Amino acid sequence: MNTIFRKSVLSVAGLLTAGGVVAVPMAAQAASPGADGGARELNIRYEAQPNFFYCGPAATRIALTAQGKAPSQDEVAEKLGTTEAGTDSAEETTRVLNEVIGEAGYETTSIGAEVAKPEHVAKLKADVREAVDDDRAVVANIMGTATDVDGVAHSYEGGHYLTVTGYRDGGDTVKIADPYFEGQEYWMDLEVLADWAAKRGYSS
Repeated sequence: MNTIFRKSVLSVAGLLTAGGVVAVPMAAQAASPGADGGARELNIRYEAQPNFFYCGPAATRIALTAQGKAPSQDEVAEKLGTTEAGTDSAEETTRVLNEVIGEAGYETTSIGAEVAKPEHVAKLKADVREAVDDDRAVVANIMGTATDVDGVAHSYEGGHYLTVTGYRDGGDTVKIADPYFEGQEYWMDLEVLADWAAKRGYSS
């Protein structure tokens, strides 16, 4: 898909078209938390979204694979109520994660600000560490542009869902499994992620 058309789809639907579907086994949990919080990565199965509006189902499915669940994206989309307009909110991803796992382990956090405040950043850090240490990935509903630790910008001006699958530096840096296109994974400063999710929220 060319860049111009991709941007057009983004502006209309609030999401980007994925390049295809692929299942890629991830590395097993890397390191146990140490005295300083350490680092940890979850064992998940990545699968990209197959169309421009399935980022919610794809991100939710990636999170479910950390719990040994592997429903299809279509099954997850039906549970989420996903349409071509996308998936409504983090409330829906939380509901479906708990429904499929069979317990109320996830809760929704809505930041509701243009920019995350220090208390929002602190809560996100605590939530990511608690979830990952409990073998649960975090599903974030983000909007806007953010730059990863390698200096690569990721822009979703109309909104997007992605999955946090690990942390390092005691939680100051997080690993993102982004279902936008095949194999898109990167590390990002936690404060940058907090700002990215500030107008929306996350399930943890």
